[in-house]
Amino acid sequence: MEHLLQYVWMHKIFPLKLLHTTSGIPLEIIDSGIRNSDAGPDFFNAKIKLGNTVWVGNIEVHTNSSDWYRHGHDKDKSYDSIILHVTGNADCELFRVDGQIIPQFHLECPENVRLHYSELCRADYYPRCLSVIPELSLFMVHSWLTSLQVERLELKASAIKRRVERCNGLWEDAFIVTLARNFGFGLNGDTFELWANHLPLRAVDKHRDNLVQVEALFFGTAGLLEESSGDDYYQMLRTEYCYLKKKFQLSQPIEGHLWRQFRLRPNNFCHVRIAQLAALYHNHPSLFSGFMDVYLPVDICKLLDIKTSDYWNTHFSFSHDSPESNKILGAKAIQLIIINTLIPFLYAYGKHKSNDTLCERAFTFLSELKSEENVIVRQWRDSGITVESAADSQALIQLRKEYCEKKKCLYCRFGYEFLKKK
Repeated sequence: MEHLLQYVWMHKIFPLKLLHTTSGIPLEIIDSGIRNSDAGPDFFNAKIKLGNTVWVGNIEVHTNSSDWYRHGHDKDKSYDSIILHVTGNADCELFRVDGQIIPQFHLECPENVRLHYSELCRADYYPRCLSVIPELSLFMVHSWLTSLQVERLELKASAIKRRVERCNGLWEDAFIVTLARNFGFGLNGDTFELWANHLPLRAVDKHRDNLVQVEALFFGTAGLLEESSGDDYYQMLRTEYCYLKKKFQLSQPIEGHLWRQFRLRPNNFCHVRIAQLAALYHNHPSLFSGFMDVYLPVDICKLLDIKTSDYWNTHFSFSHDSPESNKILGAKAIQLIIINTLIPFLYAYGKHKSNDTLCERAFTFLSELKSEENVIVRQWRDSGITVESAADSQALIQLRKEYCEKKKCLYCRFGYEFLKKK
């Protein structure tokens, strides 16, 4: 109920009549303020007129006035800046820490808004706002999707920043971790990131010109060389890993059972993906700068045009043979790597360096790439939303994951249109 009251206040859904505080003072809402999503008052920098006096300050919203005391605001000096308390039920008077009384406004939620919000909360289909989508203007849809694109890139940039911090400020290492995670293509993403964080990259760098030794360190760290039995290639990698582990005094590998292969297509087996990453690391001495220097998506395709060691032409894993074929990255896999690795890194690194050119290139790549094809995109397309580019599909994935699944309809522009309908 409190979130719904905040929504009504933010959008100034008030009756067209003279407003008063609970004590009868004439009230005019000049500016409802800026919504605060962090700790502290609900709205900053609001502007109201009480009687003949104009006040500028913060607003707090509660379902019941008594929530002020239940939340401990009466003892928190950060709430001394409250100029008006908005409540759905004024069940008591409120006082600041210094004893001054706080004006209150009883806010009623319009019945149509309440009913529509209840309908959204109860709906068991997706998207819940389906009925209003055909009525949305193209301008509003475009504006909202543009905002969601930025939100999604900001979210990914924050994750990259945290990885850079864990990698002691080394962007190259953080890039390898992010790239590895995205080579997991969802199901094995967490395990790939765990593995990449365990990789002894400085040790690998000393043997980067030897693909067999790179593979040995990669597969060994992945916990996939722990069995004593295996074919000749396996035994060679195991011997190399044991030697390198002792030479560099490496820590224990991750547990091999963490890798998931059930219901995976063989080309997505972790062994194939690790072999591809080993070849990529072997072929490109500076992956990070190589990716940051691309200006066209086709250049990424050239970078990712990798050839694994010959062994993997006839194997999906150490125990699964395959028809002879080069284990190359497909067009869909390359597109996902561009969307989930290259573009977020261009944006994150551009922000880090205050380089607008890199940030703009990230948005350009998004708008030029074709839309992803997945269940989320299909559902939005079926509901009537036009999805043409990766920028559109990324925006709609953000909408699904951060708004629809979390039932944050009150913060969604589609939800706003649904709630205000008659």
